[in-house]
Amino acid sequence: MMILFQGDSITDAGRDRRIAGTTNHTEGMGEGYAFIAACQLLADYPEKHFKFYNRGISGNKVFQLKERWHKDCLCLKPDVLSVLIGVNDFWHTLSHDYQGTRDVYERDYLALMYSTREALPKTRIIICEPFILPCGHIEIEWLSQFQGYREAARKVADSIDAVFVPFQSMFDEACQRMPAAYWATDGVHPTAAANHLMAGTWVKTVSGLFDL
Repeated sequence: MMILFQGDSITDAGRDRRIAGTTNHTEGMGEGYAFIAACQLLADYPEKHFKFYNRGISGNKVFQLKERWHKDCLCLKPDVLSVLIGVNDFWHTLSHDYQGTRDVYERDYLALMYSTREALPKTRIIICEPFILPCGHIEIEWLSQFQGYREAARKVADSIDAVFVPFQSMFDEACQRMPAAYWATDGVHPTAAANHLMAGTWVKTVSGLFDL
C-alpha cells in the first residue's frame, strides 16, 4: 500500500528532494509528523509492506498544489492520499501580500479534491485540519479569522467523504497542558513534541483505512 503525504512546510519538514523518488527513505520523508507516522506504521506493521512518499513543499498554498498535482500526486497513483494545506492560504494574506480569501481557499481546494476523486476513484483521501497557535508570528486576534479556513477544510472533507484529522482541535487541547510556544515557537511550524503529537493523532484517526 502506497501512502502519499502532501502539503506545505509542515509536511515538507526539510525533506531531501534529491531522493524523493525512494519510498520510506529517512531523509526523503523529512523530519516532521509524516516521517514519525511512517516510522510508527512501518515498525508496527511490517507485514503490510507500506510505501511512504512525502511531496510537501514549503510555502505552498492550494493553487500551488494544483500547479504540480499531476506530477506530484496523480502520476504516483497513491492508495492513500493525506493533505495538510491552508496555513499559508491564510497567513500570507496578512504578511506576504497574497490576495486570496477564505472562499478562494475553499473553492480551489474543493475543485482540486473533486478532480482527484475523478482521476483516482480508488484512492482514499485524508484531509488534515490546518492550524495556527497564538505565539511567535501569530497574533491571538487572528484565531477567529482562521476559524473560517478550518471550517472550509472540514467542508472539503465532508464533501468528498474523506477522513478528517483534527489537528487544530488537538493543539487546542495540548495548549491546556503546555503553552502554545512549546508546540510551535513561531505559531506555525511544529516543534519536535508537536510533530510526535501530530503523528500519533494522524495514525489513530486514519488507522481504519489500513485495517489495523
